[in-house]
Amino acid sequence: MFEAPVFRRSGAVLSVAAALTLLGACSFTPTYERPPMPVAAAFPSYGAGGSATGPAASAVAWEDFFTDPRLKRLITSALANNRDLRVAVLNVEQVRAQYQIRRADQFPTLGAVASGSRQPGTNGSITSVYSVGLAVTAYEIDFFGRVASLKEAALAQYLASEEGRKTAQITLVATVANTYLSLLADEELLEITRQTLRTREESLRLSKLRFDNGVTSELDYRLAESLAEAARVAYAQQQRQRALDENALTLLVGQSVTAELSAALPPLSQALLSDVPAGLPSDLLTSRPDIRQAEQLLLASNANIGAARAAFFPRISLTVGLGSVSKQLSGLFDSDSFGISLAPQALLPIFDAGRNTAGLESSQAGQRIAVAQYERAIQVAFREVADSLAARTTLVEQLRAQQAQAQAESVRFKLSDLRYQNGISSYLDLLDAQRSLFTAQQAVVQTRLAQLQSQVALYRALGGGWKQGFEPAARVVP
Repeated sequence: MFEAPVFRRSGAVLSVAAALTLLGACSFTPTYERPPMPVAAAFPSYGAGGSATGPAASAVAWEDFFTDPRLKRLITSALANNRDLRVAVLNVEQVRAQYQIRRADQFPTLGAVASGSRQPGTNGSITSVYSVGLAVTAYEIDFFGRVASLKEAALAQYLASEEGRKTAQITLVATVANTYLSLLADEELLEITRQTLRTREESLRLSKLRFDNGVTSELDYRLAESLAEAARVAYAQQQRQRALDENALTLLVGQSVTAELSAALPPLSQALLSDVPAGLPSDLLTSRPDIRQAEQLLLASNANIGAARAAFFPRISLTVGLGSVSKQLSGLFDSDSFGISLAPQALLPIFDAGRNTAGLESSQAGQRIAVAQYERAIQVAFREVADSLAARTTLVEQLRAQQAQAQAESVRFKLSDLRYQNGISSYLDLLDAQRSLFTAQQAVVQTRLAQLQSQVALYRALGGGWKQGFEPAARVVP
């Protein structure tokens, strides 16, 4: 309900409000300074390995890094259907809405007001009062920057959530790729085990015939039987592992992948990935979304200090009403019934039992925590890149040696088989060569898988996998 008019000219009220608003330019938020990088100026060198020049990983879209068309389709489906990524996208929308709420606090809230009352008078009559108009209720004039600091904190949190979404996408792309590569390795291991199992079953059949005819001892027969059963154990284990990897890929993609995997899978030796240079540690600040996320949270904690400091100073609010007051409904729109009311209020904290002091100390501690988390994010990123570089360099040589060993074991098995057929060496030598060849062949596949996955890990560690401009299907554009 509007009281008797205080100002008859709206220009006077607007002038006062504008003057008070212009005063609201003070801020107690500390000046932000980016903490120095707590890592070495360059990544460790592990010798030759990988390209030295070329575009940064963050500038290489995942469609260009991964060359296998089937893997590209799986990643595309995962980006559209993965539920974890969808939650990350929706979290961004939630934080964006919270930022808009904080931003709205900087502006007056205008509402329509209508009221009426009837009360008994002193002489037995009834007194009626009616009012209608517009009102701005308890609008805080942000003289000391409290509301602006809270808005800046909300903005930084929103930007941090956006970087978190990018991190979720990078992780998803790398995880889908690694799981797909594991499936390729599963297929190769299954094929090696099938061939080994056929060879050992044939050896077992011949050993049984020789044992039944008294040519060999039961020891040779039982050894052949043991090796055949060991191959069946390995085959069952690898079948189970392939099923588990396919189930994991289904969860990542968000839909069935049976149709995609029905055709023959490419070998691991095929060129499936591109290469990227490592660059410098300083590049991580702009290429790794998780580091940018940590910095945005640091900015938010910095702004919270400004809001906590402003709480020690008066909080100035303003209530403004513009409307008509009359004792008769029919008189609400008479020319002499209109008026404006202005009610400024300043609240200065005097005693709050240490609440504001504790709030400031809490925000300062939060800022120090954010600094430590930001520095740790950089250190973790540095370690991930260094580990991937070490793996990329050493696995190249390891794979070469594993392949050479497998080739040597293959020749050894053929020679042992010839020597056994000609009665020169024992059956034990033949079975030992067979067992060593199987182990060496498995090691080649596993080492090649580790090499490819380390390449994916380096791409992810350098900030690759995020394509600027990509918007998942679940993202809501305001």
